Amino acid sequence: MTALSLNKVVKRYADLQVIHGIDLKIEPKEFVVFVGPSGCGKSTLLRMIAGLEEISDGDLTIGSERMNDTAPAQRGIAMVFQSYALYPHMSVYKNLAFGLETAGVSKAEIDVRVQKTAAILQIDQYLQRKPKALSGGQRQRVAIGRAIIREPKIFLFDEPLSNLDAELRVQMRVEIAKLHRDLGVTSIYVTHDQVEAMTMADKIVVLRAGRIEQVGSPLDLYNRPVNKFVAGFIGSPKMNFLKVTGQQETGTGTAVTVASTQIPLPPVRGMADSLGVRPEHLSLTDGVPLGPMTIQIVEQLGGSTLLYGALTDGQTITVQLDGQQSPQRGSQVSLFADPATCHLFDKDGLALR
Repeated sequence: MTALSLNKVVKRYADLQVIHGIDLKIEPKEFVVFVGPSGCGKSTLLRMIAGLEEISDGDLTIGSERMNDTAPAQRGIAMVFQSYALYPHMSVYKNLAFGLETAGVSKAEIDVRVQKTAAILQIDQYLQRKPKALSGGQRQRVAIGRAIIREPKIFLFDEPLSNLDAELRVQMRVEIAKLHRDLGVTSIYVTHDQVEAMTMADKIVVLRAGRIEQVGSPLDLYNRPVNKFVAGFIGSPKMNFLKVTGQQETGTGTAVTVASTQIPLPPVRGMADSLGVRPEHLSLTDGVPLGPMTIQIVEQLGGSTLLYGALTDGQTITVQLDGQQSPQRGSQVSLFADPATCHLFDKDGLALR
C-alpha cells in the first residue's frame, strides 16, 4: 500500500500565491477528505497531487519517490471528477475498457478486468448501454469504474457527487465508503460538504485560503476544534457563537457572562471573546442555565426539531431537540447547556483550553 507526503508545497500563478506551504502525510489505506469553502484551494491541491497542476515549491512524495516532475500517467493515480466525462458514443463496456486498450493490455485481460469492475460496482447489467441510457448514479459508477480498472496506487475524487440529487448522494456516499474498505487503496476525496467529510473520512483536512487549519479524525475536529473557523465549519446545524461580555475565575473553573447570564465552565487559559455551543448540545431541561430564548421559527424534521430564536440581548441561537417537540413560535423557553460540550474562543478565534 502507498503513503503520500506533501512537504512545504506551494502553488503560485504569477504573483498570486494560492497554496501556502502545505505539510501533510497521508498513510497507506487512509481515506482522507479535503474540506473547506469554495476557493480554499482543495481542488488545486488535489490537481497538484495528480500532476495536472505544477508544484511551484516544495515536494510531493508517493511511496518513497519524489513525484514533482513525474508525468500524471506515471504517478499510479486514478482520478474521478465532478463531471462524469464519459464517451457518449461508446458503451459502458468500451468506456471501461478504453484506457486499457490504449495501454496495450490484451483483450482477454481487459475482459476479465471489465467484468470484475462491473461486478464490484453492480453495473454488469448495463455494459452494453450507452451513457445516455443511464441514470446519474449509474454514470457516476461507470466513471468510478474507469478509475478502479486501472488498479491505481491512489484514488483521487474531486467532488464526485455534486451533480447527484440528495438521495443519490447519500447512496453513493455509502457505496464509495464500502468500495474503499473493500479495495484498501489510499484515497483522497475533495468536497465542500462537511457531512460527506464527517461520514466518509478516516482523516479530515480542513483548508482555508490555501492553508491547513486542522487535521484530524472527524470526531477530533467535532469535539476539539482548534479555532472558530473549524468549529463553525464542522457540524450541522453549525455551532452557535455567543458574545462573552464578562469573565472571572472561580475556585473550580471559569465563569463567563453571556446575555447577562453567568455560565460556570471548566478552567481555561486566556480571555474569552465568544462561547461556542452546538445546537444538539442545548437542552430545555438539563445542564447549566444559559438564559431565556424567544422562539422565532420552529422546524419539524420528524426525528428532530430545530428551534431558531434570540436571547435577551438579541443574539440569535439555534437549538436541536430530539424527536417531535411542539413549542410555539413567539413563546419563551429556558435554555441549558452541558459545560463539557461548550467551547471558548479568544478575540483571534483561537480555542481556549
